[in-house]
Amino acid sequence: MTEFADDLKWTVHGKRAVYENRWVQVDLVEVEPPDGSRFEHHVVRLDHVAVALLVNERDEVLTLWRYRFAVDQWGYELIGGLVEDGEDPVDTAVREAVEETGWRPLGQPEHIGTFQPLPGIIDAPVDAYIWRSSEKVGEPTDAEEAARIEWIPFSRVLDLVRRGEILGSGAIVPLLYFLASRAVGIGAEKG
Repeated sequence: MTEFADDLKWTVHGKRAVYENRWVQVDLVEVEPPDGSRFEHHVVRLDHVAVALLVNERDEVLTLWRYRFAVDQWGYELIGGLVEDGEDPVDTAVREAVEETGWRPLGQPEHIGTFQPLPGIIDAPVDAYIWRSSEKVGEPTDAEEAARIEWIPFSRVLDLVRRGEILGSGAIVPLLYFLASRAVGIGAEKG
């Protein structure tokens, strides 16, 4: 299997940044696929993000209802943010939960994985964590993060995903993982 996979691996011959700022970098990467052709391919690089999935004893998930101007849409998101230099992603998820919602995750989380939302052209690692316990420790410190903070029942999640009301893979992937793992009895324990 490895030999077959190595035969299909693309070779990178070089790259150059064509746009770069604090939030995004766009590179032109000279690549050679297995057919031997060579060309430049755009790669968008974004910061590492950590996401917190907080679940309560009523089988609900803590969400942010917010507007995203880039897609001109309102929807639910999970708590999350950029991993700061030298910060462990799990610490980012905890910090963001407190800042964005006033809820502090308790105990050790389950790290459900690191994923890339659109790996064909975008390098944007996302670490996702699940906590089954949290406590209200105050009010959110960033009023612009959400129009409302809401615990929604897991029984609504699949319908919200189908209707496009859960925004972004940073929310959809952890939510669907949680539901699927409960259904097959692995990873995330049944609530």
